[in-house]
Amino acid sequence: MYRLLFQLVFRRMDAERAHHLAFRWIRLAARVPVLRTFAAALLAPRHPELRTEALGLRMHGPFGLAAGFDKNAVGVDGLAMLGFDHVEIGTVTGQPQPGNPKKRLFRLVADRALINRMGFNNEGSEAVAARLAARREIFRTTVGVNIGKTKVVPEGEATADYVLSTERLAAHADYLVVNVSSPNTPGLRSLQAVDRLRPLLTAVREAADRTVTDRRVPLLVKIAPDLADEDVDAVADLAVELGLDGIIATNTTLARDGLGLRSPAGTVAETGGLSGAPLKARSLAVLSRLYARVGDRITLVGVGGVEDAEDAWQRILAGATLVQGYSAFVYRGPFWSRQVHQGLAARLRTSPYATLADAVGAETRKVTA
Repeated sequence: MYRLLFQLVFRRMDAERAHHLAFRWIRLAARVPVLRTFAAALLAPRHPELRTEALGLRMHGPFGLAAGFDKNAVGVDGLAMLGFDHVEIGTVTGQPQPGNPKKRLFRLVADRALINRMGFNNEGSEAVAARLAARREIFRTTVGVNIGKTKVVPEGEATADYVLSTERLAAHADYLVVNVSSPNTPGLRSLQAVDRLRPLLTAVREAADRTVTDRRVPLLVKIAPDLADEDVDAVADLAVELGLDGIIATNTTLARDGLGLRSPAGTVAETGGLSGAPLKARSLAVLSRLYARVGDRITLVGVGGVEDAEDAWQRILAGATLVQGYSAFVYRGPFWSRQVHQGLAARLRTSPYATLADAVGAETRKVTA
């Protein structure tokens, strides 16, 4: 049914306009008590065997929605209604900003992919913090908050900008993510260099601890798939050194060559970050490399090219405790999370592992043993 709707309606619309329309429908459904109860029963059935503990948090399962879909925390309950075990909002910046000029979101339908150059369009950390503070939870889900640098803030003042967002948002976050890997904010990816990343993460950690004194807010960093292997190792070592809680692997890629893209050349040539199926192999390789380096000392989150339960299962076997998706949501629709959960539960039942936690990193350990 959804695929027909996509072909007849959404595919004919501008991608960003279609996103806003679909998201509006999700939010409206979550406001109607009978409708949201029915939708949650249909789309978010629970599988006790998938219950997950990560980052000191208990979740219904390992599968969540990556940052970028709900930039301003306007639809957390609607997304939880669809079955996502955690919802990462953002990216949120210190100051509100409109993002890059439109048109800035493109579908590569033949490749089951997206290209975006959104540019961290969001209402700013003050407004998002107020919205999260006022939220009255309808469906229980874990809420991550992804923070980034305001475009007009000079690189030399980036740390202060991240700290400002941390001070405003940490109290409302189940976990915080420092995003230094989007390709759409000039100079942002240079912050992944260890000599610049160390003081940034240290300052954010201190700000979170200073702001929230009754619990530890888990802190993660999100990295790019375009990092060289030695830089992936360096970030892994830094995360362990600083006592970071997790790494999210990976963000979108700037790569186009070697991915076997079949979409029209004009669309493929659009600038911005590529996400979806073509990112699958590199994202998985980065995740495996991270797990081989850090083992179970920190939590890894696998994202990039996750389309179905098999992809999620492969991320878990490679070392991910949590798995996220986004682009496939556009192509698969509201039943996507349900299908992933059902498939994961089926794979766990037929696997040699007693629990999902036992499966985390199992394949990577075999290779590195």
